[in-house]
Amino acid sequence: MRVQCVICDEINSIDSNCLQAKRLRNRRLTTYMCPSCHQRIGEKTKKRLATGDFRVYKERKSEQYLS
Repeated sequence: MRVQCVICDEINSIDSNCLQAKRLRNRRLTTYMCPSCHQRIGEKTKKRLATGDFRVYKERKSEQYLS
């Protein structure tokens, strides 16, 4: 299966039977990032987290009890 990276527009080939290819076929909103872009974004995110100025907002799940 031929896929195109969302960020750098590089065209790569992935196995048509792999899980990622199945997700791309079945979920049209799912996007593909090449390994180099994925690694680059991961490194930059870790650097921003290390500075302390970057906040990750996690969803707080409130416990609701049925009465």
